Amino acid sequence: MTTQAAFPMRLPGFEYRRVDVGDVTINCALAGAGPPLLMLHGYPQNHLTWRDVAPALAEDHTVVLADLRGYGDSDKPAPDRAGLVYSKRSMARDQARLMRQLGFGQFELASHDRGARVAHRLALDRPRTVTRLAIVDIVPTRHVFRHVTLGVVTVSYHWFFLSTGNGIPEHMIAADPGYWVRALTGQLLGPGASIEPAVMDDYARCFSDPGTIAGSCADFRSSAAADLVHDEESFSSGKKVECPVLLLWGSQGMVGPDYDPLSVWQQYAADVRGKALPTGHFVPEEAPDLVTAAFRDFFE
Repeated sequence: MTTQAAFPMRLPGFEYRRVDVGDVTINCALAGAGPPLLMLHGYPQNHLTWRDVAPALAEDHTVVLADLRGYGDSDKPAPDRAGLVYSKRSMARDQARLMRQLGFGQFELASHDRGARVAHRLALDRPRTVTRLAIVDIVPTRHVFRHVTLGVVTVSYHWFFLSTGNGIPEHMIAADPGYWVRALTGQLLGPGASIEPAVMDDYARCFSDPGTIAGSCADFRSSAAADLVHDEESFSSGKKVECPVLLLWGSQGMVGPDYDPLSVWQQYAADVRGKALPTGHFVPEEAPDLVTAAFRDFFE
């Protein structure tokens, strides 16, 4: 039987803080000195996503690893019917306030999966705050819902499952959260790739909290509701991400097989460059050396 971590896993050399950003408290870990770089994780994970990338970047940056609201050891407010509590606008505001509380009015931003959706909204809503943006293995939420194919539904079935109402996904995940986290992650890893057991235990630990289950489901519901409204408003007005964007995706991930990622993102950002890496969806964990090298080339 796989054990589950009883206490949070901590990254050596990082200082941990809980920062009050208004209506929630955000858990974060800091290391290094130099230009500030915020790094945001995806589902079903936490800031440990960056464990093999962040230490090298901390050699010449002040690296801030944050747990999104509803995830990890950050606060998990009760969801609302309108989907505003877990809208990417609300989650992005958390992270902008976090960085401001830490003394950074402008910063660079690296992001994967759900964190990249938060990062996309943050860069749109606060264009003078984000100076450079790295996005890993997503295309914009609006584009996903406007181009649903059999391939998208097969690989990203959890989008539609987690968006289901009436407490259905919450009840089913709560029956065995460790199984859910490990099974979903295993399906999205590239062939032969794995995540070390201690890290998987920590991801499962967080999902043993009913607040994480509820908050993460609300995150996905918001994507099909409030987020979609906000994204349509931005796109219809011609608003694009203004800062330089680095796009990385796994050739066997959630983006590579079904989209032309660069051409898609060129509709949503003014300055985009990037490439595929030989991984599944969890690019920073499957190919940390390649991600680190790409980030070092991109971030000033």
